[in-house]
Amino acid sequence: MLNYSGSKIALVVALTLLGMVFASPNIMPKDMRSALPGWMSGFMKPMQLGLDLQGGSYLLLEVDLGAVYKEQLTDMEESVRAALREQRIGFRNLRSSPEGVFLAIADETQLQAAREAIAKAVVGMTMETLDDNRIHISVPDKVRKDRELAALTQSIEIVRRRVDEFGTSEPSIQRQGTDRIIVELPGVDDPERIKALIGQTAKLNFHLLEPNVGIGTDARNLPPGTLLLSGGKDDPQMYPVQRRVEVSGERLVDAQPTFQDGAPVVNFRFDTAGGRRFGAVTSAHVGQRLAIVLDNKVISAPNIQGPITGGSGIITGGFSVQAAQDLALLLRAGALPAPLIILEERSVGPGLGADSIAAGEAASLLGVFLVVVFMIISYFTFGIFAVVALLVNIALLFGIMSIVGATLTLPGIAGIVLTLGMAVDANVLIYERMREEYNSGRTLLNSLGLGFNQAFLTILDSNITTLIAGALLFFLGTGPVKGFAVTLVVGLGTSMFSAIMITRLLVWLWFRSAKRSVLPI
Repeated sequence: MLNYSGSKIALVVALTLLGMVFASPNIMPKDMRSALPGWMSGFMKPMQLGLDLQGGSYLLLEVDLGAVYKEQLTDMEESVRAALREQRIGFRNLRSSPEGVFLAIADETQLQAAREAIAKAVVGMTMETLDDNRIHISVPDKVRKDRELAALTQSIEIVRRRVDEFGTSEPSIQRQGTDRIIVELPGVDDPERIKALIGQTAKLNFHLLEPNVGIGTDARNLPPGTLLLSGGKDDPQMYPVQRRVEVSGERLVDAQPTFQDGAPVVNFRFDTAGGRRFGAVTSAHVGQRLAIVLDNKVISAPNIQGPITGGSGIITGGFSVQAAQDLALLLRAGALPAPLIILEERSVGPGLGADSIAAGEAASLLGVFLVVVFMIISYFTFGIFAVVALLVNIALLFGIMSIVGATLTLPGIAGIVLTLGMAVDANVLIYERMREEYNSGRTLLNSLGLGFNQAFLTILDSNITTLIAGALLFFLGTGPVKGFAVTLVVGLGTSMFSAIMITRLLVWLWFRSAKRSVLPI
C-alpha cells in the first residue's frame, strides 16, 4: 500500500537536507567558502578536481627491482666478509654475481667453521659447498620477492612523503602491477622540479676518506675496502672513500635549509643512536676528512676539527637556496630503496582542463534539460515529481562525493550524466507499472501502491547488475576508469533513494492533498 509514517517522512527530509548541505560548497563562490566558520569549513568541502580537469602532471614510474637484488647481494657480500674476519677465517675471491655470492676458504680445516659463521650472518639464505673449498650463497626466490615487495611499498611511501612535503594538493599515488607507481599531481606548475624530487634516490651516508691515498688518485692504486667516488656537478675531483658506512642517513630525523656566513646550507639532526655514533666517529678521527655521500657522489668532505657530540651537523656544498630546500626535503622524506625510472609523463594545462569542465557542464545541463522535457511531456504532474527527485538525486550524489573526498574527473562527469538517465529510468518503470495496473481496472490507490512495489524488484535487479560492473571497473581499472566507476556506483545508490523514496513521498502527498480518483498519466 501507498503510505508514509511520520518518522519515515522525517528521515527522508533529513537525508535530503544533509545532501544539499554537503553539496552546497560545490556551487559556492570561493570567497563565500573561505568566510565559513572554522567548524563548518572542516567538513563542508567541495569535490576535488582531477588531473584532466584541473591540469597538472601524470607520471608512471618503475621501481628498478634489479637494483634492489643487486644491493641485496652487495649487503650479503659485506656481511660474509665481516663475519669471516671476526672469526679470523682466511678466505679469497669473495665476489657477488647474479647467481649469488661466491668465495673460497683458504684452509680446508676451517670450512665448517666458515659455514657456521656465514649461516649466522646471512640468515635465510641457501648455501652449498663446491669443490676446492668454495662456497656458493644464493637468495631463495621467496626472500627475493619479499624484499622486492618491501622495496615497492617503501618507494610508494617515500614518494608520498616527498609529494606531501612539496605541498601538492590532493595527489593520487597508487601501485600498478608488481613494480610500477602511478603519480597524479593536480595543479602542479613546475613538473620538472617535482620529477627531480621524486626520482632522486637521496641515499645519504657518511664515510671517512682514505687517509693514505690522495684525492684524484688512480683507481688501480686503491687499497682494499676503498671506493673512488666523484664529486658533485661542480666538483671534478675523485675522492677515495672507505667502503664502510660510518653513519647511515637512515639515522636522520630532521633536515632544514638555513644559512651560514650568508650561504645556503642544510642543517641535519640524528636520532639518539645516530648522534652517539656520529660523536664517536668524529672523536676518534679528529684531523681526518669525513665525506658526506649523496647517491654515490661526494657533496662535501670537510675536515673533522673536533668531536661533534650534539647529534647534529651542517652540510655545505655551494647550494643555491632552492637546492638547499630540495635536499632538506629529500632527507626528511627518506631515501628510496631503489632508483625510479620514469616510463611515461603527461602534462595537462589548466586551459585544457577548463575546456573539459565547460564541455562537461554543457553536456550535463543539456542532458538534464532533455530529461526534464521528456518526463513532463510524458507524465505531466508525475513527470514534475520525477524532476524533483532527479534534482534531489544530483544533490545527494555531489554531497556524498564531497563527504568521501572523491576526485571528479572527466569520465566521472560522464558517469554523472549516465546516472541522470538511470535515475529517471526507475521512474519510468514505476509509472508504466502504475498505468498497467490502473488500465486493468484497479483503483487509483491500489495502482499507485502496486506500481512502486512491483517495479521495485526490477529496479533492484538492474541496479545490482550495474553495481557489479561498476565494482569491477573500480577494482580492476586505473585512473580515469576508476573516476567513472566511483560516480556510477555512488549514483546507483542515490538514484535508488530518489526514485523510490522521494517520488513515493511526493505521490503520497499528492494523493492525500485532495480526493483523487484518476491517474494523471
